[in-house]
Amino acid sequence: MEKQTNNFWDTLKWLITRISITAWMIIASAILIVIAVVFALAWLNHDNHFSLSTNDSINITSTQIKSIENIGEWEFLSISDEELVDTISRGFFGDSELVRIYYGTLRLGVNLHKVKPGWITTHKDTVVATLPAIELLDNDFIDEAKTQSFYESGTWSQADRKALYEKAYRAMRQRCMNPKNIEIAEKNAALQFDNLLRSMGFEFTRIKFDKPEKK
Repeated sequence: MEKQTNNFWDTLKWLITRISITAWMIIASAILIVIAVVFALAWLNHDNHFSLSTNDSINITSTQIKSIENIGEWEFLSISDEELVDTISRGFFGDSELVRIYYGTLRLGVNLHKVKPGWITTHKDTVVATLPAIELLDNDFIDEAKTQSFYESGTWSQADRKALYEKAYRAMRQRCMNPKNIEIAEKNAALQFDNLLRSMGFEFTRIKFDKPEKK
């Protein structure tokens, strides 16, 4: 009876030992497979990188640029002016004099049809626009219907009256197209153009102007 009991326990210990060894072999094999898979994936993706970053760059499309250029003439300052001009004709029997008052409205702004290639670009998160130089948008700024004769003596030809008109024209243009008014027009242009770009979704802008052409 005692011998049979010993055989039973010996058999049980043998079975436990066999089961433990088998289990450890399975676990070890699974670990080796996992390690092999990890190394294989690492080798296959050794040239691939994954990172998180923010992109602050923006872009303005050709359609958006064209829509701005189609605005054409854009007025940023209007100046009403009047000029009193006169001319005297010396004669043998006495002098003749003609004095007239001319009224006009000069409109200062930019013509977006005159922009240069690459006039609007983006730099990181900022739109940079270089506008044409401030110019006189309408050269026919004298309202001849309002012209008044202040004083007239003697006889005057159409050529004389035209010469007086041109004198008033030059004086009015010189008075209004001065550096101070051009600076005011530029400030107004920068403000309004900034508002336009912001309405299109661009938060940061920088507005510049071309230098006026020398005449």
